[in-house]
Amino acid sequence: MTIKQGDLLSTINSTADLRRLEPSQLPRLCDEIRQFIIDVVCINPGHLGASLGTVEMAVAIHYVFDTPSDKLIWDVGHQAYAHKILTGRKDDFHTYRTYKGLSGFPRMAESEYDSFGTGHSSTSISAALGMAVGSAVKHEDERKHIAVIGDGSMTAGLAFEGLNHAGSTNADILVILNDNGIAIDNNVGALKDYLISITTSQFYNRLKGKVWKVLPWRRIRRFINKILASTKLAIVKQSNLFEALNFRYFGPVDGHDVVKLVKLLKGLKQIKGPKLLHCITVKGKGFDRAEKEQTRYHAPGVFDKYTGDIIEPNGNSKFQKYQTVFGETITELAAMNPRICGITPAMLSGCSLNIMMEKYPERVFDVGIAEQHAVTFSAGMATQGIVPFCNVYSSFLQRSYDQIIHDVALQKLPVIFCIDRGGLVGEDGATHHGSFDLAFLVSIPNMIISAPMNEEELRNLMFTAQESNHGPFSIRYPKGAGVMENWRTEFKSLEIGKGRKLRDGNDLAILSIGHPGNYAADAIIEAEKLGISVAHYDMRFLKPMDENLLHEVFATHKKVITVEDGTIIGGLGSAVLGFMSEHNYNAKLVRLGIPDRFIEHGSNSILHRECGYDAKGILRSIRSIMKVQ
Repeated sequence: MTIKQGDLLSTINSTADLRRLEPSQLPRLCDEIRQFIIDVVCINPGHLGASLGTVEMAVAIHYVFDTPSDKLIWDVGHQAYAHKILTGRKDDFHTYRTYKGLSGFPRMAESEYDSFGTGHSSTSISAALGMAVGSAVKHEDERKHIAVIGDGSMTAGLAFEGLNHAGSTNADILVILNDNGIAIDNNVGALKDYLISITTSQFYNRLKGKVWKVLPWRRIRRFINKILASTKLAIVKQSNLFEALNFRYFGPVDGHDVVKLVKLLKGLKQIKGPKLLHCITVKGKGFDRAEKEQTRYHAPGVFDKYTGDIIEPNGNSKFQKYQTVFGETITELAAMNPRICGITPAMLSGCSLNIMMEKYPERVFDVGIAEQHAVTFSAGMATQGIVPFCNVYSSFLQRSYDQIIHDVALQKLPVIFCIDRGGLVGEDGATHHGSFDLAFLVSIPNMIISAPMNEEELRNLMFTAQESNHGPFSIRYPKGAGVMENWRTEFKSLEIGKGRKLRDGNDLAILSIGHPGNYAADAIIEAEKLGISVAHYDMRFLKPMDENLLHEVFATHKKVITVEDGTIIGGLGSAVLGFMSEHNYNAKLVRLGIPDRFIEHGSNSILHRECGYDAKGILRSIRSIMKVQ
């Protein structure tokens, strides 16, 4: 694929090339980079809005600082496309998020300019501080350390832990706050309001900057600083949070004025210690539809670069996404049960809780990028008889592991975890795959772990969870389309810990959990054409597991295959293997699932094939275990 490059951009193959430009040329370069991003993303879907908003910052930072010697970290790395383009990956940029192509996020193994891998949010300040302290230990005093945080990631607790520690040190660290007022959905919480108040109260910052320029003597500066601090409440109406944490605060400034940013960064480069530059930016900057519809154009898919119209993909359009089924179902259940509430950490539209929000806004809570808080907040609600549905993406749930154990499971509180994006998620890659939730939850006492094979099962599991009071109840399902056209069936209670036999067979048995059971069903049809008779059991629950069903399987079959879309270390296959050993059964067991390594990015069809649990992979295992060519 050849994407046209602007006249200036075509000359930039490294940051050294960038630094040879005159400052007056930088606005034009920014325009060309922005158009280049649009030209690529409209064809190869990715994260559009956030990266359009950081073009000027990326250009200014690489222009002023000596990257990669100076260490630059991009928080929530989907805002780093301009960074990739400027750091030697321009000609390969069109391959990002494709199989064997560039990652959609900063990745240390990909480039020396990617100082730290950042697929999740809020890690940059802690990592940059660690790098700064490491440089000090090695006496590399001239090295600079920059963390660009924003697009909602300042709401997470880890960001404040990093700020708190950094403020107690003399580390040479610059935090650049990309304040665009939105993550995927609109930002929420008091911090958002605080940043707005700073944005609208610039007098204090202008006054302080002027004082610093005209009063170079340290003693006078200290005296004037005390006067400013005493009048700050009157000027800003509240103390500056960042300065209270011992950061030198600068801003807010226009994050799209690249020439001014260059001047500011050159000045900040000379100031030692922890500093924060507050930049105001527009998510989707430079593309009209992305500026007006910021949530939709966060990651819009394929679109017309001239009109902005999103081009809907062909394929399984007749099947609803599991996310939509969840959103519609919880809204139905909320109408039946007034104690049901929905909780999400900044994924309101992604998980489809926005559907319930429209009808019951007082019972839906977006807590920001704060998974730990989301879990404990849900636990607190459960103590008051509320039925909390806490919806978290699988890869993000990892951040709340202690809270799941200590605040929910230990106290046997009936929090319902709807775990979205279970299994492989395609082009977002290793940082976002939901590989581990089955394995990391199964060891927790009191936890019920389930996975529906289709949309009807998802509805029934949600119905069962809200009417039971058995403690924590997890329901995990994949990203994307289901398999049923008519999925809105009447609710039915399911027996907890009870699986189901879907098909009889004499030669071998397949035990599946979750959506991959559909791949197994397809493989079984093909195996039948080869004269192989395969029994199929949908386990439904990993914990408690249906031991009666397992006794039936091992009493009648000497060849068994397990299928799951989680890591085979600690998941369904491991549990079945443990059961077989504990009860002295002797059978040939083949475990299919995500292997014990990090899976990179690519389409799900390619990744499922690579892992060997698509329909063809399952059929291949059937033929192998049956020794059929």
